[in-house]
Amino acid sequence: MAVNVETLEKLERKITLTLPVTTIQSEVDARLKRLARTVKLDGFRPGKVPLSVVAQRYGYSVQYEVLNDKVGEAFSAAANEAQLRVAGQPRITEKEGAAEGQVAFDAVFEVFPEVKIGDLSTAEIEKLSAEVDDAAIDRTLEILRKQRRTFAQRPADGAAQDGDRVTVDFEGKIDGEVFQGGQASDFQFLVGEGQMLKEFEDAVRGLKAGESKTFPLSFPEDYHGKDVAGKQADFLVTVKKIEAASLPEVDEAFAQSLGIPEATVDGLRADIRKNLEREVKFRLQARNKQAVLDALSAQAELDLPNASVQSELERLVEGARADLKQRGIKDADKAPIPEDIFRPQAERRVRLGLVVAELVRANELQAKPEQVKAHVEELAASYEKPADVVRWYYGDAQRLAEVEAVVIENNVTDFVLGKAKVVDKAVSFEELMGQQA
Repeated sequence: MAVNVETLEKLERKITLTLPVTTIQSEVDARLKRLARTVKLDGFRPGKVPLSVVAQRYGYSVQYEVLNDKVGEAFSAAANEAQLRVAGQPRITEKEGAAEGQVAFDAVFEVFPEVKIGDLSTAEIEKLSAEVDDAAIDRTLEILRKQRRTFAQRPADGAAQDGDRVTVDFEGKIDGEVFQGGQASDFQFLVGEGQMLKEFEDAVRGLKAGESKTFPLSFPEDYHGKDVAGKQADFLVTVKKIEAASLPEVDEAFAQSLGIPEATVDGLRADIRKNLEREVKFRLQARNKQAVLDALSAQAELDLPNASVQSELERLVEGARADLKQRGIKDADKAPIPEDIFRPQAERRVRLGLVVAELVRANELQAKPEQVKAHVEELAASYEKPADVVRWYYGDAQRLAEVEAVVIENNVTDFVLGKAKVVDKAVSFEELMGQQA
């Protein structure tokens, strides 16, 4: 019999489900009989509890379970017969006025929307490109050298300068009172590397071991320490020790210490270039993918299922709670987190998810096994033992699903860029890597 589907509002639908009372009662009786064979009650041997006693004790809960199961089965069958793509769980309520020998329920639910994607050829998308130049390799070499630097104490008359490691005592006061976190002894930091606020570094730079200096320091308005943010403090700093840095030479020994297969300077630079080019490729993919998703979102027409948005909101709130818990926030699971602050993000995610799914379905952009394998191997290539990393990915269905999702997004990106008006834009390595001042 055809299923009557009533449209309530946009994506909201209603189906009335009817079930014979005899069907429900028959299943209740069957479950109670099975339960009687195993239930344990005081005064009765196992398996010998009278059915009337079992029904009295468990009848209500069994009937509730049977109703839930039968209504769920009826709803699933009706939705399939009507070829509905249901979003979220239905709200089911008992309906009065059912025919004799029947029970009736109203199931109110949402369906996934029809997604209309506009003419992609009219979309204009900026596609970024970048190259790894020798300057980028030189900067990476300098970082590697700094990571392996050693320190030696400066002579007594040597003043602190950029790159030195200094050991200091300091005391900071606000309105004449030492504030929490404003006092330390034998504190070490590297001068000129942004580990301390600029006024602090400026005060220490040029001092010799044993010298002290008082200076004012203004904490930024957005300083992470909320108690002192935006306030001015008076500091006294005393330099106790100054150590000059010594960086290793870029030679074969340095290349060998980094585990480079071809332990030469040229081999080291080639290895750095390969790793940087891999990172540049991934960053370009991410930036261009974002531009494509923005264009797709702008071109698409669809209504958002409230059930899907609510589900995404709950995931985002739970993620925020988990983050608070990881940071050691007390009672993070009870922290008041308003859902509305995540609503734009949740709606965007649901919207893009539906649009991308439709584009993938309509154009067969699913991830092929060979694409997944190639992407996993590319991810593993930067590790010392790539084969172990490949096995790690393929050993977990969730990890492999995440890779498949990335491959699908890459397929979507390539497809849309092949249709849209592409404006090529070259950016510097520093801009792409977020190193611009």
